[in-house]
Amino acid sequence: MRTSPTVETAALTRVFSRGVVRELGETGQSPLLARLLQQSGIPDSLPADAKLADAFDLAFSSLRRIGNRDDYVYRVAVTQRIALGRHNLRTATIVNELRARKSKADLVILNGTSTAYEIKSERDSFSRLAGQIADYRAVFASVYVVTSPMQACAALSITPNDVGVLVLSSRFRLQVERQAIDQPERVDPLSILDTLRVQEAIDVASDAGIDFPNVPNTQRWHVLREIFASLGSRTVHDATVRVLRTSRSRAELEPYLKELPLSLRAAALATDLSVTARQNLTAAAWLPLRTALAWS
Repeated sequence: MRTSPTVETAALTRVFSRGVVRELGETGQSPLLARLLQQSGIPDSLPADAKLADAFDLAFSSLRRIGNRDDYVYRVAVTQRIALGRHNLRTATIVNELRARKSKADLVILNGTSTAYEIKSERDSFSRLAGQIADYRAVFASVYVVTSPMQACAALSITPNDVGVLVLSSRFRLQVERQAIDQPERVDPLSILDTLRVQEAIDVASDAGIDFPNVPNTQRWHVLREIFASLGSRTVHDATVRVLRTSRSRAELEPYLKELPLSLRAAALATDLSVTARQNLTAAAWLPLRTALAWS
């Protein structure tokens, strides 16, 4: 018996979760995924010789419909259309959920500048948006809200004029409602410092022309705060972009991502996996669907 549409949609959403991706990476199997696919009804719409990749693609196709779209659908749109469309992993660094003050930007792209993307799907509330945007503007030179056509007006009214608004259309295209203005001079050096690892912060200081003194580990953060406070906003921003493009680079993932079904690439990019886990995930994606369903 088919489950209700509500249960089906909930199952579809979890198909692309990090839990599923990690399980596939660790063991090459996912009993959780098998149960979710059965709950979603996806196998009933596929031929007997279908691959697991076909099930992922059909699940995503179902999620793409307006009314079903969740955070992952928007994440795929930004990843495919911008991060891997206009750019690639060798020329731009993509960071998922990068902390900025009290918030976490859903997606950040670092190329010649820093651009943060905050996703607000039709399932999301705008109640925290003003605070999130304020946090992002202190850390990133350019900020976008990515949302649905029905929420575009709200996004435009809540956010400052320098914040861009992108709308994901029913045809899965990102349309510019308002272009973001790139303003590295407005960032706060100490807020940027708080997003960095210690060695990254030391490298930023070095890139800015400051030799970091030989001090005990317990004093490093205090010294770094003094250094960053003495530097200009643009200097810190530009040095940070250069450092993070190397330290957070995912360039080695480009050949691996091309081996995955298109619908799964954003999930794989957002999940830290070992080389062995990546191989397991790729192999599992191209198994017969009937094999995957037997995992449950």
